[in-house]
This record gives sequence, structure tokens and C-alpha cells, in this order.
Amino acid sequence: MNAATDAAPSVASAAINPPSENPLVTTWSASVCFRKRPVNSRWVDFEWETASVTVSAANAQAAPTGPVEFSFGVETQWRYDAEQISLHPSEGEGYWLNLNSPQPCVFVMWRLEEGDAVPRPVVVTLSYNEAGRMLDAGDHVDNVPMPDALRAELQAYTDAHYKPEPRKKVRRNDPFVEGAFRKVSDAGAARG
Repeated sequence: MNAATDAAPSVASAAINPPSENPLVTTWSASVCFRKRPVNSRWVDFEWETASVTVSAANAQAAPTGPVEFSFGVETQWRYDAEQISLHPSEGEGYWLNLNSPQPCVFVMWRLEEGDAVPRPVVVTLSYNEAGRMLDAGDHVDNVPMPDALRAELQAYTDAHYKPEPRKKVRRNDPFVEGAFRKVSDAGAARG
């Protein structure tokens, strides 16, 4: 059983759109789990990584909680609950790119502040472009496989709110095409 691909039975029922906010923005509540990954290094014994993201049916308005420590098989993981995943129409291209990648992902930007024992998630997104902007800014961004139910909901949202621009055929300068080199006319030569 893979925690990364298990989702709530009905992701659609977990979608929350508060009436006071933009009806085009869809929000889900999610749980984010972190784990320590051992590394072979003389300076550190482990690295933190995102283990899984699961969509829950809880209210997306709840305040994030965590970390809650639990054992998952032979390893210990730390879970944060009630993290929000929001879909915005302006990120349509990023969702489309994520869906059309070989392995659609959930991206988690996290920080380990001074004094924290466990990293904390800051942003959970499904947008390829938003994750790229966070990486460009130097933030820690991990990706985990997207649960199938969430993928279906993202596909429906993207289909409703984003239409890729048709590809335009680019005409390149071809030096071997007839008329590519124009002769200077007599009128043009007289001016110069």
C-alpha cells in the first residue's frame, strides 16, 4: 500500500469553495508527510524529503496542524494536516504541463527554520510553473506522485479553465528559396 497514491474516496466531495471567495478557485485540504532519508556523507547523516501527499475530506478552512509523528513500516514519518491545495485559473498552463508530463506530481515547498526539529510545508501546489518559480527562488521543493483521484479532478479543472494556445508555424528565413536575396533596384541605388 503506497501512501503517496492513496487518496480519499471522493476528492470532489473534499473540494471547498467558500462563498465569499472567488468561485473559480478550488481548494482541497491535504496531509503532507516528511521522512528522513539516510545519506552517505561525512557531514550529515540524513536529508529531509516529502514522503507523501494525501487529499483528505476534511474542511479546507481548518488551521494546519502538525507535525504528528507516526511509524510507517520501518521508518518514522511526520505528518502535517489541513494544508491547502488551491487551483487558480491563472495557473492553467502549469496544471496542463503537469498533467502532460510522464509522471504528474504534487509539489511541496518546505522550510526547516532554525529551532525546528521537522521541516514544515509552506506551499502545496499542482502547478509546474509555480514549482519552477519557487525552485528559481532557491526554495526546497519536492515532488511526490499525484493521487489518481486528484489527477482526475485537476484534469476536469484544467479542461474547464485553460485552453492551450495553438502552435504557430514559424517561417524561417531560407536562403535557398526563390527571391530570398533581393537585388537592389535602380531607384534604391540612386538614393544612396
